[in-house]
Amino acid sequence: MSTKDFTANVISATKVVPDGNFKDSKASGIWDINEALDLIKGGNWPNVANINPAAFVDGLFQTHVYVGNGSSGQSITNNLDLSGKGGLVWTKGRDSTNDHHLFDTERGVTKYLKSSSSGVEATDTDTLTAFNSNGFSLGADVDTNADGNKYVSWSFRKQPKFFDVVTYTGTGSARTISHSLGSVPGSIWVKCTSDSYNWAIYHRGVDSSAPEDYLLYLDATDARVNNSSYWNDTAPTSSVFTVGTSGETNANGETYVAYIFAHHDDDGGFGEPGNQDIIKCDTYTGNGNATGPVIDLGFEPQWIMIKRSSAVEDWIIFDNMRGLVVGGIDPELRPNKTQTEGTSVTYMDINATGFQLTDNNSRTNENNSTYIYMAIRRGGMQTPTAASSVFAISEAGTNDSPTNNFTIGFDADMNISTTTAGNQKFIVSRLLGNSFLKTNADSAETSQSDASFFGGPTGTIDLNTDFFATSSSVVSWSWARARGYFDVVTTKSTNGNVNHNLGVAPEMVWYKRRDSAQEWYVCTAANGVLKLNTNAASAGSGNGSYLTNAYGAQVTSTTVNTGYNFTAATTADMIIYLFATVAGVSKVGLFTQSGATNVACGFTGDTPALIIYKRTDGAGNWHIYDSVRGIVAGNDAHLFLDTTDNEQSSDYIDPYSGGFATTSGVTNGDYIFYAIAATS
Repeated sequence: MSTKDFTANVISATKVVPDGNFKDSKASGIWDINEALDLIKGGNWPNVANINPAAFVDGLFQTHVYVGNGSSGQSITNNLDLSGKGGLVWTKGRDSTNDHHLFDTERGVTKYLKSSSSGVEATDTDTLTAFNSNGFSLGADVDTNADGNKYVSWSFRKQPKFFDVVTYTGTGSARTISHSLGSVPGSIWVKCTSDSYNWAIYHRGVDSSAPEDYLLYLDATDARVNNSSYWNDTAPTSSVFTVGTSGETNANGETYVAYIFAHHDDDGGFGEPGNQDIIKCDTYTGNGNATGPVIDLGFEPQWIMIKRSSAVEDWIIFDNMRGLVVGGIDPELRPNKTQTEGTSVTYMDINATGFQLTDNNSRTNENNSTYIYMAIRRGGMQTPTAASSVFAISEAGTNDSPTNNFTIGFDADMNISTTTAGNQKFIVSRLLGNSFLKTNADSAETSQSDASFFGGPTGTIDLNTDFFATSSSVVSWSWARARGYFDVVTTKSTNGNVNHNLGVAPEMVWYKRRDSAQEWYVCTAANGVLKLNTNAASAGSGNGSYLTNAYGAQVTSTTVNTGYNFTAATTADMIIYLFATVAGVSKVGLFTQSGATNVACGFTGDTPALIIYKRTDGAGNWHIYDSVRGIVAGNDAHLFLDTTDNEQSSDYIDPYSGGFATTSGVTNGDYIFYAIAATS
């Protein structure tokens, strides 16, 4: 569809949208995509970066971890429009043996079902008390909000080609039920709300030829059941699904709710290019090996639900907010049980295009057993327009509790922290759980037993560990992964390319081997390799850029070379950090110092939030400055990423409109730099 034709359709659509919430697309190129996507099919829309939120998984699904406060009125802000668009909220206590509670907008607030029970719909006015335009509100019930208890919620917003909720009354005769998914469902969950029947689950992967002949029970461990009375042996379509005569799906006079999930196979139509998948319902066969099957989703998952369909076994759920850890334990919950969160098994490793099973347990990888799964794509599909949504500075005594648990306002994927009094420069990543590295050292990855860096409430970073305890001199910098801005990938191979989700070719890449002592290597698009843990000059400059030449680490918008030449090993556990320029948000660049120099970054205002620079043609430390400790005319507090030195104060940089200025105190030479725009 051409831009002209799409715009014409949008303008036409405004005539029939009830709330009239469109802007003039001719004038601004911006419209309310929530309604537009319901009306206009086909995707490939222009200027998608300005369309929000239904083009992106972030506006349709959220995992939110929180701590109960035991009082009515706790609001969970997950930025999903549940009151206006409708959807499902699913909650579970992580450290208590309460039931899974499922609330949906079709049945209304305070009414819930339990995934572990065949029981009827219950009503409790002190559970979920409101669906909001940016999340939901809770009462004081212990199942959803006990004081001090830990909880997780999974919220699904209704949207064509992603998720739908319908209710109906049974007739006892085979019939069709209309839905608004707009695509053939990948999975359908039906529960009788007025009588005690099992949850009936249709899943497209439960049989290779006729999945409509079978069902599973969400509240039980049973293997698949072949019975025509559930779906009448009739496959669902993009507008209806069929129910038979079973009480689980269609008893006369009984009421039902159905949760309907899409399946994408290179036809999702989401994301900035308008052609990306965000949900997958499929199957795999276990091999009973610690080197398990590789599941290619075409995207990195943030939420995975698995069931062994060929034999008796529990359902199991994972998500990246509680932890989908590469090489570490993956916390799990089981929808058919009330048990607390399990934290003892390394089930899988996730990657940029899917996941690989890493344990031979029967829940996920029994030899020759068949498993069905549903997976939802990780967020960060949209290029950021404000630095505050993807970067935060935290300093003890400014915006933290006394325990160095910082509220940063988004879910961090990487954090660097230290103290101004002189300390290691610790770097932690969500993908690595409670393990850490040091930017100032070549040491291997270490696990911090008392850490829960990313396991606290959503929007926080927890540095309350043996690193710092309650030190008041902590400073930390947090990044979120986002298209075009920043990404993190891991790999076990160092002899080839690894996929990433940056969406553009990276301009700066940090490489670190995790399983043994190996120096940090930093490559940019215009010079040879540097080492993050030393002040040494660029090496290999005669070979040009290590990011673009045939000898080194070639990069594209989808892959980056794993840096065999850096590790001298064909297999090794590595982590790779990828950085790029986003107009008005971040800047990777070069400058040549010859006296005072003005460095343009294209930012609004004259005080960036962060500046990192390093001399490339001679020795020089990795300087790091931030706006919380001060970027002013005169002396500026700064630290070094490559040392444990105390905070220094020197007049090396000054404010400069749209970027920063170096003073004559900076040694003449060639430099690389990385800057992030102001966050407030």
